[in-house]
Amino acid sequence: MKFTQYFLFTRERPDRQEIKLEWIEHVFNFPEKEEIQSDGRIRRWAKIAENQKYLRIVLLEDGVTVHNAFFDRSFKPGN
Repeated sequence: MKFTQYFLFTRERPDRQEIKLEWIEHVFNFPEKEEIQSDGRIRRWAKIAENQKYLRIVLLEDGVTVHNAFFDRSFKPGN
C-alpha cells in the first residue's frame, strides 16, 4: 500500500488518530463491499471487530494508493 499526502495529513486529525494501520490493511485486503466512484477511485468497506464499526477506505484509481480512511456511520451492510 501507498498513501497520498492528503491521507497522511488527515491522519493527524483527532478523529482519525484512532484508526490503526492494521485496520486499513484489513479493509484493503478483505473488503466486505467495493464500489468504483465516478472519478475512478475505489471505495472499500469492512467491519472492524475491535470496535464494531465499518471502516471505509478510498483508493486512487491505481488500486494501491490509500487516499482516505474513516469510520462510515452511514454504511449499512447489504446495500
